Amino acid sequence: MYENNSFLMTEGLHEGVLGNGTAINSGSIKGNLIKRRIKHETVDETQQKTHENIETNETNETEEFVPHIRWPDTFVQLYLHLGCLYGIYLCLTSARFYTVVFALLTVYMSGFGITAGAHRLWSHRAYKATWQLRLLLVLLFTITGQRHVYVWALDHRVHHKYSETDADPHNAKRGFFFSHVGWLVLTPHPSVIEKRNSVDMSDLEADPIVMWQKKYYPILFLLFNIILPVSIPAYFWQESLWNSFWINFNARFTITLNIAFFVNSVAHMWGQKPYDKNISPVENLAVSIAALGEGWHNYHHVFPWDYKTGELGNGYNPSTSFIHFFAKLGWAYELKSVSKNMILRRAKKTGDGSHPQIWGYGDEDIEKEDKEELERMAAEEMTVE
Repeated sequence: MYENNSFLMTEGLHEGVLGNGTAINSGSIKGNLIKRRIKHETVDETQQKTHENIETNETNETEEFVPHIRWPDTFVQLYLHLGCLYGIYLCLTSARFYTVVFALLTVYMSGFGITAGAHRLWSHRAYKATWQLRLLLVLLFTITGQRHVYVWALDHRVHHKYSETDADPHNAKRGFFFSHVGWLVLTPHPSVIEKRNSVDMSDLEADPIVMWQKKYYPILFLLFNIILPVSIPAYFWQESLWNSFWINFNARFTITLNIAFFVNSVAHMWGQKPYDKNISPVENLAVSIAALGEGWHNYHHVFPWDYKTGELGNGYNPSTSFIHFFAKLGWAYELKSVSKNMILRRAKKTGDGSHPQIWGYGDEDIEKEDKEELERMAAEEMTVE
């Protein structure tokens, strides 16, 4: 009775009878239908919003990164490269012979600061060095002007750990220009910044010589990359400061930069892949000659801990000879390398077939016919004797 009265008190409700004679209220049916419709609409709206959120997230995740030009860095690179051309012009027209020779020698000698120093020693820990050698290498590296060792090694470690991905600072898959110089004038991919912050650099932070260079780099750059290279020709053989500046700072600096750039670009694009055909780094003789042995890049990316950065060691690899020299003095030690069996195993497994299989007499993989002929020749020589 209470329920019926309550139903009657509700405006617009009408009673009905079920088939079994039970009285029902049409308003309750309508109310239930409304409730179900509201609930259904609420679920639909929730599902729609959830679907929209998923679509938004997918759009954000797949949204293509658009780099922006860093104009100050762009102007610096334009100045350096145009000034380099002018410096080369002065070499051909008015500079003294000794000035040109001095510039070339500086390019060559300072390069060991990159190859034997920032690269093989500090980036890959392929060997250890006494403080005397570390100091020499850090000063040579400062002459190259390629930032301080700490940040160079940081980017190189990121390059190896995340090679050919968005986190690679100079990802070769983004093209020649980007991997050569574009990465220096464009804003880095967010993944690069993220991975830079995740790399362990505690070993370099514990090296007082590396941290000394990092702390005083602007002053050291000014002294070793500009003042000394420019002043020496002017003081010792009376070269004009104008010529010396454009040749021994601008041209020398830019040539050194581009030799290093070739390892990032050319040595990731054109050459053989005897150790791993599935990666972009290649073996490039021209880059090896220019970069003191750093062009055996397919090998290096497969075996980055090898201090030789190449299978043949001293073959077009002056940096290996440099390390050997100081190893004899006791300044370089604990040189890490790779066994012949490890190299052959990897070449057979993933190489492109260009790896030379024969190195000398007695090799296990010598052709059967060649082995038989050699044995026959040896037997004939014994008979003659």
